[in-house]
Amino acid sequence: MKIAIIGAGWAGMAAAVQVTKSGHTAIVFEAARAIGGRARALDTSLPDGTEVTLDNGQHILIGAYADTLKLMAEVGVREQDTLRRTPMALLFPDGKGLRFPNWPTPLDALGGIVTAKGWTWADKGSLLRVATAWQFSRFLCPPTLSVAALCAGLTPRVMTELIEPLCVSALNTPAHRASAQVFLRVMKDALFGVQGGSHLLLPKQDLTALFPGPAASWLAQRGGQVQLGVRVEQLTPSGAQWLVNDQRFDAVILATSSAHAARLLENTAQAAPAPLITQLQDWIAVTAALQFEAIATVYAWAPQASLSHPMVSLPPSHDAEHPAPAQFVFDRGQLGGPKGLLAFVVSASEGDRETLQTQVIQQAKTQLGLSLQAVTAVVDKRATFACTPGLQRPVMKVAPGLLACGDYVKGPYPATLEGAVRSGLAAANAALA
Repeated sequence: MKIAIIGAGWAGMAAAVQVTKSGHTAIVFEAARAIGGRARALDTSLPDGTEVTLDNGQHILIGAYADTLKLMAEVGVREQDTLRRTPMALLFPDGKGLRFPNWPTPLDALGGIVTAKGWTWADKGSLLRVATAWQFSRFLCPPTLSVAALCAGLTPRVMTELIEPLCVSALNTPAHRASAQVFLRVMKDALFGVQGGSHLLLPKQDLTALFPGPAASWLAQRGGQVQLGVRVEQLTPSGAQWLVNDQRFDAVILATSSAHAARLLENTAQAAPAPLITQLQDWIAVTAALQFEAIATVYAWAPQASLSHPMVSLPPSHDAEHPAPAQFVFDRGQLGGPKGLLAFVVSASEGDRETLQTQVIQQAKTQLGLSLQAVTAVVDKRATFACTPGLQRPVMKVAPGLLACGDYVKGPYPATLEGAVRSGLAAANAALA
C-alpha cells in the first residue's frame, strides 16, 4: 500500500515509521521547512552572542511513555544518550517537596509520600488515603468529575504543592476544570504501571533530535519520503483511493493540528459524494468544538546561573500585583546545554508574550535569587486542547481510507508526546487493516 501522511510532527512520524515497518510505503507531506510539529528545535542566540539550539517549548517524558521510548529505540535513538532519567522529584527552591526513592513501582510512590519534606503527617495521610481509594476504584471515576472534585479529601498543601502542578503539567488544564478520568489514567500508568513509570526523563538533546529527525533518516533508508515545504491544498476521494495534490494513495492519515485538519476537510466536503459529506461534516463539527490552552516557555540566561536540580518546582504567588506564572524551571546547563541557560514553563498560560517574559524574570529574582536576561519567549496559544470532564474528542476514522491522528484525537491520554505517538501508531495500523 501507498499511504500519505499529512504532517511531520510526532504523531505523523510515528505513523510513517509504523507503515514502513509493516512493509508499505509512507510519503509524509509537511508544509513547514522543519519537522517535529509543536515539539521541535529552535535556533537562536544568547545575549552574549553565543548561538544555541533550544526547543519551541520545554517538554519532558516519563518512564510510563512506553510506546514513545520503544519507537525512539527502533529508529536508533539511545535513551542513555538523549534522556536523563531520574526518580520523580517535585522539589521547590528551598528543598521541600516530594522526591521518590529509586525503588520498585509502586513502593517508590509510597516512599516519596512518607518522606516528603515540609509536609505534616496529616498531609501525607490524606494523600495515602486518596491514592489508595483510586487504586481500589481501579482508577475509574464518573466522566463528569473534575480533578479538584476527585481530590476533595486532600489537604490544601498537597493540592497546592502536588496535585495542581501535576495536573497542569500533564493535562495543561487547571485542576478545577480538568478531567479526573484522564488524570487518573496518567497516574495509573505512572505509579502502578511499568517499572520506573514515574521516572522523569529530561531531554539532553533538542526535540527534533529526540525522535522526528532520526525517524526521517530511518524512513529515507527504507524508501519512505518526507517532503518539506509542501502544503496539501487538495484532498479528493477517488473511488476506494484518495488524491493528495493529484497524487493517488491507498489511504491518507491526517497528522496536522486539529484546526488545519478541519480546514482541509472543509474543502474536501465541498466536492465529496453525499454520504461522505455527512461523515466529514460530523467530524469537523466535533473538532471545531474543541477548546484550547496555551503554553509558554521563557528562556532566560545569566553566565553563572544554576539550580540545585535539573528541574525545580516553583511555588504559586498569592499576590495579584506580583504574579509568579511559571510552575517549573529547567537548568539546561545540566542537560547538555550552555551553562546559565534556564527554561521556565508556564502551563495553561494567560497574557501576552512580553508580559509573561517580564513576570517570569521577576519571579526568578524573587524565588531563585537570580538576575537573568531574557533570551526568548515561545508562546503557543493553541498548544493543547482543554482536557475537561466529559470532553468529546474527534474519532480516528474520519471516512473510508481517511484517518486522523494527533494528541487531540480520541484516546485515553491528554495532549502529550505519548498521546501523539500512540495515536499515530493506531492510525497507521487502521490504515493498513
